[in-house]
Amino acid sequence: RMLADQLGWDFREGDDLHPQTNVDRMHAGFALEDSQRWPWLDRIAGWIGDERARGRDGVVSCSALKRSYRDRLRVAGADVRFVYLRVKRAGLERRMQDRRHFMPVSLLDSQLRTLEEPSSEGDALTVSAETTIDEIISTVREWLGPHRTQPHD
Repeated sequence: RMLADQLGWDFREGDDLHPQTNVDRMHAGFALEDSQRWPWLDRIAGWIGDERARGRDGVVSCSALKRSYRDRLRVAGADVRFVYLRVKRAGLERRMQDRRHFMPVSLLDSQLRTLEEPSSEGDALTVSAETTIDEIISTVREWLGPHRTQPHD
């Protein structure tokens, strides 16, 4: 959200786009199957496409854990970029315990088993989330380049 605020871009929390059935399933401690993630990813891609149609840039936060999930989001436009925040398991667990969210910590291991780091994807930047938020934002803004990081009116 802070990156979007600094850039003057729209922000969307991807978890807000989950169908209620997904929320209920995760809240009950059951991991989602790919078939349950596709409608959610399509909603995110739809939001990205809507932003592009309005001539807007945006930031959406989501756990696009697999390359196939990121490919599903790439259909929204050639200029879609991904920032992968790499966090050690202990840090993820601590963050999950500290937030109010429908997904319990018990699902963390299934998320990590599903994860395919985007190390070979040219439109993805890997950033250590063990640094400060200001350092992360600075790194992302530098990667995006000056033409993409000017705030919109």
